Amino acid sequence: MSTRSNPSSSTPQNIPRAGTFACPWCGLTASAAADDGTRRRHCPSCLHARHVLDHVGGGARDCRGRMSPISVAVPRTGDWIVVHRCARCAGLTSSPVQPDDNRLVLMHVAVRPLAHPPFPLEAFGPVHRSGETGS
Repeated sequence: MSTRSNPSSSTPQNIPRAGTFACPWCGLTASAAADDGTRRRHCPSCLHARHVLDHVGGGARDCRGRMSPISVAVPRTGDWIVVHRCARCAGLTSSPVQPDDNRLVLMHVAVRPLAHPPFPLEAFGPVHRSGETGS
């Protein structure tokens, strides 16, 4: 996982430029600032992150494990939030969805519980569409 750098730069290739980070999953070098100017906390391509913040205390976290996107939350404000779980310590964090996040990956994470429910859907009985009569 190396980051790209300008050949004329004196910065070594394995150290990211200020304002960028390398994704721990896909290796993409992404800007640390989102399009709207806020701080980006996850990769815009695959939504993975690095565990560098303590969600409870709000300070720095030294775990540095890979954070996988496990869910999407939608608080009352209506803004979507990606929920991450650390592969190393199992800690949970969240970060706001950014306008340039990969929409296909985001929707895949959001509909995963519907595609794989924790119980058989047959428990609800037969599904009848409106206007149909049962036989």
